Amino acid sequence: MLPQEQINLYIAEQPEWHRRTLVRLRQLIHSVDETIEETWRWNMPHFDHDGIMIGTIGLKHAVCVWFHKGALLKDAHKLFDKPEKDEAKGIRKYRIEEGGAIDEKAFMDLVKQAVKVNLSGAKLPDAKPLRKALVLPEELDAVLRKDDEAWSHWEDMTAAQQREYVEWITDARKDETRKRRVAEAYQDIREGRTRNERYRVKS
Repeated sequence: MLPQEQINLYIAEQPEWHRRTLVRLRQLIHSVDETIEETWRWNMPHFDHDGIMIGTIGLKHAVCVWFHKGALLKDAHKLFDKPEKDEAKGIRKYRIEEGGAIDEKAFMDLVKQAVKVNLSGAKLPDAKPLRKALVLPEELDAVLRKDDEAWSHWEDMTAAQQREYVEWITDARKDETRKRRVAEAYQDIREGRTRNERYRVKS
């Protein structure tokens, strides 16, 4: 399936407000530069220009836009959320709460800047590869990103704690074992537990 088709399907499956918001974001991004390319990465729509640039996703009560080099952009209108732990290396998030409206002018300004940054070849000052080396299993990524609470707990974990979950899931030899581990991991993460906490001796 082509990236555009995957994105079309993804958007079509969203609730009404999420669908309208994702469609409008897509339109605004392309209105900035017609050469921006659509890609499907990490189970979410992405928009690239001379490299990875923007990702969009529908969450339970919001739509989020990730600017992968957001730290290099001037957020004059304060659209970005306060950087989270993994975002310190450069990613910045624009979160639109359910029922809210896109600040179209400010958003398009950020997209224009993102294109210029990629064209310039500018690099992020903090390019530590630790989190990049951790490839989140698609099944786990999908369920976590759809649940704000679970995703927040996941983001609060250290890289080592996240790696424990990833390695436990990817070590499964059978599909049914992998599915069961993904389900268990999701429940534990949603409750804020690390991989080994459920096995600690209770006194």
